[in-house]
Amino acid sequence: MEKIQLLYVENIISRKKKLVQQALTFFILVENISHDKQVDVVWRGEDGIWQTLPATYHSTLDHEREYWCAQAKFQLTADHSLPGNIEFGVRYKTLANDYWDNGDGLNYVSQADSGIKVVHDFQVLNVTFNDKLANGQKFVPVTVVVNQSLKAQKVTVHWTTNNWKTVYETPCRFKTTYWDEKWRSNARNPNQDGVQIWQGLLKVNQAFQLQYCIACECRDQVLWDNQYGKNYSVSRKPLTVMILNLHCYQEEQQDDKFSQIAKAIDDLGVDVVCFQEAAELWNNGEGDWNSNAAKIINDRLDKPYAIHADWSHLGFDKYREGVAILSRYPLDGTEARYVSETHDAYSIHSRKVVMAQVQVPYMGLVNIFSVHLSWWEDGFANQFEKLCDWASEKHGKHVAGTLLCGDFNISPESKGYQLVMDSNEYDDQFLVAKSQDVAKKIFQVNDPYWQHHPAEAYRIDYIFMHKTSALKVASSRVLFTDYDYGKVSDHCGYVMTFEPK
Repeated sequence: MEKIQLLYVENIISRKKKLVQQALTFFILVENISHDKQVDVVWRGEDGIWQTLPATYHSTLDHEREYWCAQAKFQLTADHSLPGNIEFGVRYKTLANDYWDNGDGLNYVSQADSGIKVVHDFQVLNVTFNDKLANGQKFVPVTVVVNQSLKAQKVTVHWTTNNWKTVYETPCRFKTTYWDEKWRSNARNPNQDGVQIWQGLLKVNQAFQLQYCIACECRDQVLWDNQYGKNYSVSRKPLTVMILNLHCYQEEQQDDKFSQIAKAIDDLGVDVVCFQEAAELWNNGEGDWNSNAAKIINDRLDKPYAIHADWSHLGFDKYREGVAILSRYPLDGTEARYVSETHDAYSIHSRKVVMAQVQVPYMGLVNIFSVHLSWWEDGFANQFEKLCDWASEKHGKHVAGTLLCGDFNISPESKGYQLVMDSNEYDDQFLVAKSQDVAKKIFQVNDPYWQHHPAEAYRIDYIFMHKTSALKVASSRVLFTDYDYGKVSDHCGYVMTFEPK
């Protein structure tokens, strides 16, 4: 494909009472050749003044292609006329080059109130689609543009909410008027510029995900739009879980790093965070909640989360060292237990785990454990056994998933890891989700002994999910590396997303 390709332009003038507005939409497909990119529309209306309209990222088609969208709305007033007919091209800027799709240098033209105009050779095209289901949304509108020359007889959406185990067919209606969902108003002339508009409405109720494709029946053939063979997919927000060992206040520029962690949580829309070595001042064993690292990070979020934290032992001779869970969703139940034989606050071998039950929308109840266990020679096997017994006690038919999250102090080549795998209860979610590209980005730890070893050999932070869970891992990302948000600890972080099976 070309580096940038305009898919369609939408030009609508709506009239509601005394309010007259013109809305412009440009939908664009770009090749993902650079992380640092700028996509925009260079256009002018009937006033002849050239303007630049920035586009924003819409969704990902595949690893190589992305959708971008630019929108603008104008209101007719005594002092300002509408753009009317427009002339334009779309531009893709990287650090090295500029790429254009401007009709082979002649520029594209869109007449005022002409509705949707499809460019290039598309005969059937899904337009105004989204890849996200909003919380509470029960219906998904589908708008299909068909080339008028096809003389379409029937347009049907084939769809499923359970990965094609059950398939529904919903017919679309040919539209003589066009209801514009973006601007909440009626527009004239939906079938201009050589196209027909067909619209359907899919009732998804409480489904987590919708997949669909579109069939257009003509006199002698059936044409399909299945998004280049991938089918269209619309889903609720997945459960996003982050794990990170905070290194017990031992970092240089510690306060700045707390802020950087909070920024990553906000930027990535993380739902649940599991911290280890979340320390607070010892204060003669009484602690100091205001100095707790998890609390400080939580307070710096755009909107603070529910938090559950506890401590195990004295760390670095001046801190109460513990673990914590932060959750965007309310905590239905919380608990903390020692999984070590010793409960001595002055022993580093005292290990306490915190757990919380989180009611995740459209998924159900998920049990989250924030874990920091001892090394193999210091009691890992016994601690893991106690943790599993506790997790099994809490895991039942009413639980959608059980996640053991954190620092287990076992490498993938160790006896401890083999013990976890031999238990046949839990799967390493990083291995389930990872690709070679992910593995290459795992950072090398600040330990001279390990600097020349494969990074994978030193991975000791995990999310283990119970095999009977009704969830599946959808993606995995290594975080807080030289490549991604910068180092904030002697550990990297991991962010994983989960969906219903």
